[in-house]
This record gives sequence, C-alpha cells and structure tokens, in this order.
Amino acid sequence: MDPFQLKPQKADKIFTDWKKVLVKAYDKNAVDPYTRLRVILMSGTEFESVRLSHAITRMCPNNDVRRRLAYMRRGEQLQQKRVASLKPADESILEHTIGYEQLAVDLTANLAVTEQNGYVKQQLEFALLEDFDHLYRYADLMELEKGGDPARLVGDYTEIMPGRPTVAEYRHPFDDVNFYMNNYLNPLKTKLNVNIITAAEQQTMNFYMNVGNLYASPLGRQLYNEIAMIEEQHVTGYGCLKDPCASEWEQLLMNEYTECYLYYSCYEDETDARIKKIWEMHFLEEVAHLHEAARLLKEYGGKEWQQVLPEGGEFPALLRFRPQKAYIREVLKSVRLTGVEEGFAELEKLPDGFRYFAYNARVHGSIEAAGTHTVIEKAIAHMGQDYRLMGKEHPVRALSDRRRDNTDVGRVKGA
Repeated sequence: MDPFQLKPQKADKIFTDWKKVLVKAYDKNAVDPYTRLRVILMSGTEFESVRLSHAITRMCPNNDVRRRLAYMRRGEQLQQKRVASLKPADESILEHTIGYEQLAVDLTANLAVTEQNGYVKQQLEFALLEDFDHLYRYADLMELEKGGDPARLVGDYTEIMPGRPTVAEYRHPFDDVNFYMNNYLNPLKTKLNVNIITAAEQQTMNFYMNVGNLYASPLGRQLYNEIAMIEEQHVTGYGCLKDPCASEWEQLLMNEYTECYLYYSCYEDETDARIKKIWEMHFLEEVAHLHEAARLLKEYGGKEWQQVLPEGGEFPALLRFRPQKAYIREVLKSVRLTGVEEGFAELEKLPDGFRYFAYNARVHGSIEAAGTHTVIEKAIAHMGQDYRLMGKEHPVRALSDRRRDNTDVGRVKGA
C-alpha cells in the first residue's frame, strides 16, 4: 500500500456531527485485549499529531499557513475523540492502566523483533524490561485492591512477572539522553518505529501525569507518580532518537505518514468488524492529511516528499500485534544493565562513584518507603505470594522468589 498513490478525499469530509464522532464503546468484558491496545495506540498517535501541529503553529508567523494547520488539526482532534470514545465509561483508571502497560510491552517487543538498527533495537529492549515491571506492579495493585482481573485484561498474550525492578530504574537524567537517528541513513521502518514508540510513551507519560493524583488509594497515587517519572525517562530516551535536523515540514510529513501506516496496520489486523471500519475511515482521512503535508513541505520546506522518503511511499511490513513471550523472556536476562550516557553497561562494571548510585539513593531515600516496592510487599502479606501470570518459571533466578520483592537486582552491585 502506497498512500501517495491514492486519490485523497475532500478534506472537509472529515467534519461531521457528534453522533458520528462519539461512537459506541467496546464491551470491556468481551473485547479482545489487542483491540484495546489498538485503541490506546491510535489515541496516542493522534495526540502526537496534534502536539506537533500546535508546536509548528507557535513557531510560524504566517497566518495563512497557520490556518491550514488548524484545518488539519481540527480533523485530527475529531479522530482522537472518536477513538477515545471507544473506551467504555465502566473501564476504571487501573483497568485502563493495565492496557497502557500491556501496550508498552507488546508494542515495544513487536517493534524490536524486526528492528534493523542495532542501536534502536537496544533502546527498545532496555525500556521494554522496565515497562514489563510496571505491568507487574499495577497488576499486583489490582489484585490487592480487588480492582479487576489482570488475567482477563491481558488475555493469553502477555505474561505478568517482574522485570528490571522499578526502584532500579531511576537513573541520572544525563544517562537517558541518546544519539539521534539520521533520517537519511536509516530505513523507513526504523523511522516509523521511532515515531511510533515515542508517541506511545509520550501518551503514557501524559496519562500518568493526569491521573496520578486522581487515584483513590494513597498507595495507588504513590505508585502512579513513581512510575510516571520512569515514563519521563523513556520519553526523553525515545524522543532523543528522532532526527532534530529534520525541518518542521519534514516532521509533519513523517507524522502523517506514520498515522497512515498505523491506521492501515490496525485495519488489516483488527478482529472487531465495527472497529475495523473506523480504522479504515481514519486511514482514508489521514491520506488527505498526508497529501496536504506534502504540499506544505513543497511550498514552505522546498522539498518533494520523495526527498524525505527516498525509499518511496510503499508501506514496509505492517505492525501486527502478536504475543512475544519467548522473546521477552530472553530480553529479561539483561535486567542488570543500566544507562551510561548514550549507551548501557553492566552495573557491576561501573565505578562505585558513578552518578547512578548517588542519584538513585537520593531519589528513593528509603527503598522500603517506595510505593513500587510497598505494593508488592503488601500483596505478599495479603495473599502469601505476589500476583504473577506465567507459563513457566521466571528466566532470572534472582527474580523467581514470589515471597520477596527483590529491590537489589540492577541497583546494587553483586545482587
């Protein structure tokens, strides 16, 4: 599929009445978990598109251009509202959160398994281990507070067990900054992957920033705020991968192309016939946005779209959500890595005076007081062991004990 070869529909076709925007929500008790993930993913993708459009508008002095951006942006907002309306009102904050973290795990894994750029692949795998741990801790909160059924929410797609302990994830800000990927030296799939994961993590960070103070229990509020800080680290790392040398018009074109790619991927992969039609409709609407972005690139950026996408407009292999349990288990074995400037190193090989140790200790104060640790301790005290959803034993022996939350792995030398 090449969206540049399609005749775009009239741009104003996207504008419609609220009855067609606020569509019927899915049934949280019957929805396929991967349909829920697609809804979260596409809402985040629309957020990213709106964010970039506003950023360009605020730096652009030409009101004629601003009007064109506002026109496109209004359409993106309508799409976001339609996607967001698919989330049912009876799906709690915590249930929605399990979806966010399952998305972070399975999206990252499905992007990483086919990523050609070794550096980007390593970044994906590093953050994957942390989101995996977040899923485990939110699932234990749910089981502890009887707030839902984690197993029903994730289905048979994703395991739930510890990853790199969240208390070990707090790194000095200097060590979350990565090298950027030159758009002209990397394949189209890599550029798409970086765009997709940055938007997804950005939305997760925003979600936790907004709901962290709305959760009912003090333990839940603490958990959300602590994990929200790790999401900030992930957004920093992934955002740094994007090419800062690309002009605003190149970024706009790439964002619109990414949306086309994702909506078409969702359309091809969707199992719910009603929601599949929404993905198809949004894909066709995004084709119109893409063609407008190409015109803006030519008029104000002085480039043809082929210069930004020299491989052509044909979509690379589509994104398909598939369980990656075996792959994730293999990646879990690197839990003892930590960030060191633009790369990673085994904790054991770092000098005792490296900034990670002082920063991590300062942020936590007392590990025993950390909400991400307390939730597991309380779950063990209440249930006799932590909550997990595993097909077999944990691949890391140090994390296999279900009656103790290991706070040393990846944080303390020799653990």
